[in-house]
Amino acid sequence: MKDLLTREQGASLLQLARRSIGRKLGRREENPILNGNALRRKSGTFVTLKIRGQLRGCIGNIEPADTLVESIERNALHAAFHDFRFSPLIPEELDRVRIDISILTPASLLEYTDGEDLVRKLRPGVDGVILSYGQTGATFLPQVWDQLPQPEQFLGHLCRKAGLPERTWCDAHPEIRIYQVQCFEEEKV
Repeated sequence: MKDLLTREQGASLLQLARRSIGRKLGRREENPILNGNALRRKSGTFVTLKIRGQLRGCIGNIEPADTLVESIERNALHAAFHDFRFSPLIPEELDRVRIDISILTPASLLEYTDGEDLVRKLRPGVDGVILSYGQTGATFLPQVWDQLPQPEQFLGHLCRKAGLPERTWCDAHPEIRIYQVQCFEEEKV
């Protein structure tokens, strides 16, 4: 992955995400130091919130829309307060939340001939996958491979996330795009 961020820049973006959520919850939070031209580049990002290892919110954008700083700030707020799968975060939860951020590479089309070829070409733990079929689609970040390490299982769950039958990935030849991420995560809370 080219244009990698430094560990310090990643830590600053994590602080930004936490500060944005904290301010929305009425806390006084200091501004993180945000240095470097890399933070002004445009990139897709995801912000994931977990409490005791369980998902508490995850929102992002695959396509670059804003600078990394703007994207992380927006996605942190959306993950905390607008992920339809969860109620909005409450102040008592903030100290228990662990924040992960993912900086995405541009997605590229994965050419494959059939389901077996698709399974062979995917790189578990490395590739994020965007599955599109007709007017619907969904994505899983590379981190999801930790919970779904078998490609067939990963793809089946991704189809279900998209509202498609579980075997769409091998029966209907959907469009598959892949991307990679640079991930930063807070220390365990």
